[in-house]
Amino acid sequence: MVKPARRASHVEYAIRDVDALAQELERRGRRVIRLNIGDPVPYGLQPPAELRALLARAVEEGYNFYSPSEGLWELREAIARRESGLGGRSVDPQDVVVTAGVSEAISLLMAALVDEGDEVLLPSPCYPVYVPYVRLYGGVPRFYRLVEEGGEWRLGDDPSELVTERTKAVVIINPSNPTGAVLSEGEVRELADAARAVGACVVSDEIYDELVLEGPYRGAASVCGDGPLVVLNGFSKRWLVTGWRLGYMCFYGAEELRDAVVRLARTRLSPPTPPQRAAALMMGRDGGFLEWLRGEVRKRRDHFLKLVGEVEGLELARPRATFYAYLRLTVRGAWGDDLGFARGLLEEEGVAVVHGGGFYDYRRDRFRVVFLPPPEVMEEAVERIARFIRRHALS
Repeated sequence: MVKPARRASHVEYAIRDVDALAQELERRGRRVIRLNIGDPVPYGLQPPAELRALLARAVEEGYNFYSPSEGLWELREAIARRESGLGGRSVDPQDVVVTAGVSEAISLLMAALVDEGDEVLLPSPCYPVYVPYVRLYGGVPRFYRLVEEGGEWRLGDDPSELVTERTKAVVIINPSNPTGAVLSEGEVRELADAARAVGACVVSDEIYDELVLEGPYRGAASVCGDGPLVVLNGFSKRWLVTGWRLGYMCFYGAEELRDAVVRLARTRLSPPTPPQRAAALMMGRDGGFLEWLRGEVRKRRDHFLKLVGEVEGLELARPRATFYAYLRLTVRGAWGDDLGFARGLLEEEGVAVVHGGGFYDYRRDRFRVVFLPPPEVMEEAVERIARFIRRHALS
């Protein structure tokens, strides 16, 4: 028997763990309504036709080779133009690194940044990939709370009281996965100031910046001012190309960290080349599609809000961005905690959701759903959820 390395025991990813159970039920012949994975394509949404044509063109033009490890220069230039044009700090193409999705960016960044015992300050709830990567490289995840009051999410802690001399990075996920919230400029600045006070780097995950459905939004480069900053973003959500695996990092005032990331990136050779070529040609030509996409997501969100509002035992702060809803259970049930709720719901009603604990939430009364399915599917899913709550709620 080959004993695996201990570091592998630190790796967990609740979103896919739920999917494994869903697949097992499907193998037994059960129909499962999947509300657990943030992939728009299985719900009937497709990338822009022009982008798909550009991918085919890239293949025919011979873009089937390894790209530079940092990414195609033409794409890095296009990304730099886009990010610099948002009204904040400008970024040079040399400071852009293309990755195989934002998940790879997180892995490379934590590998380059974290030494044994270093701390990384993360939001709670948090996109779950961050925590295992911090631990994998010997770091210690610490958390600042996001709290929901009166239908709005806000920063629940003073981050200046949570950073220490061991803090290496302060992570901001804005817009938020899983809550769908958008932090205010003041809150982003408060987190950045706390990082700057201890010489830590700000890491701003902005993958959903084109899916802000209402209200103001500005990225960290427009708010944070001076100090080391790494912005993570990509194309999976804005163009609905999750399977293309195309993300990027922009480094501001962090040249040594950028060079360390590039050294690590060379070991995996390169991100996929044909999608890079297609994305480079598409940049700046997608305004109409994005307007349509935001309208479609907004329509589905509003329908979901109406459905949930009729279910006793559920409460939901209106998501201002993304395509996620982070619901609170307002009744106690025989299911126990949030994980028990998610497992029971899947096993009994065939609806897959992700429990709040999977997002390192300090509460145990929440779960996340994707509200992208067509109206009739969403209606069936919500009825199943309501039925499960009625069956197991404790008086």
